[in-house]
Amino acid sequence: MLPFQVQILGCGSSTPTLRHNPSAQIVRAHNRLFLFDCGEGTQRELRRHSIAMSHLQHIFITHLHGDHWFGLPGLLSTLALLGCRNTIYIHAFSELEKMLAPILHFHLQEDGMRVEFVAISPKGGEVVYEDKEFTITTLALHHRVPCVAYVCREKMALPHIRRDMIDFLKIPHYAIKDIKEGAGWQTADGIFYPHERLVTPANRPRTYAYMTDTQPCPEHAEALRGIDLLYHEATFCNDKTARAEETGHTTTSQAASFAKQIQCKRLMIGHFSARYTDDTQFLKEAIEIFPQSVLANEGVTINV
Repeated sequence: MLPFQVQILGCGSSTPTLRHNPSAQIVRAHNRLFLFDCGEGTQRELRRHSIAMSHLQHIFITHLHGDHWFGLPGLLSTLALLGCRNTIYIHAFSELEKMLAPILHFHLQEDGMRVEFVAISPKGGEVVYEDKEFTITTLALHHRVPCVAYVCREKMALPHIRRDMIDFLKIPHYAIKDIKEGAGWQTADGIFYPHERLVTPANRPRTYAYMTDTQPCPEHAEALRGIDLLYHEATFCNDKTARAEETGHTTTSQAASFAKQIQCKRLMIGHFSARYTDDTQFLKEAIEIFPQSVLANEGVTINV
């Protein structure tokens, strides 16, 4: 199977700490590299974990609180200094383009790198990226400002052709694509082998959802049912339920309860409040409800 991984670059909340960076994470999807959110220090974390910044082309911003995008000016400036000639696509609410325009004009006006903004809707429910192997869609979240989740889904691949049948029937290379797409094969002496005898089923498509800065969203349960990996914010432990509601955030128990409701394979919790000095409290509360819970931490990489 081709790689489909999530690597955490930052999982802290809005107040800076020495333990966690603000929100940012890399998704490696087959041969593509996507950046989700870009808090302060993201370019340093990319360097720390030997992630080639030059391979970045698509950046997805969940909302316009600074801890989710203040790293963008520095990252884009560094890419220009490195001689990047790619077009960098920033998927975000349209207001971000207005806020970044003066900075980009000043730093990039003499460089060959292009930055193109792709406006997304705060209402969610739209496909914001698609290629022949992946789609990325949005879901509207409940925060103090407009905010979206991003859901990355593999498309159904073609079935695998059986190596033993290729050798036994001496199927030529040029016929393999047609057989994967549903054709059968007829031998020189007229014996026909149907498609089903020549292939094995494709791998099940994998799905990842990135939900940060939100109150619980039970209305999305059906859309996310059975996904492989859910990243869900858990800014507060259960001792601050009232504070979570007041600030538009989620507790560990609420995140774990949602993971249990949608029957996902694994839950990763993050966006930890700076008031806590021991993340194990978050994990303890989460696994009491959903045992397949893990903690986000800078550098952690999970296969979807």
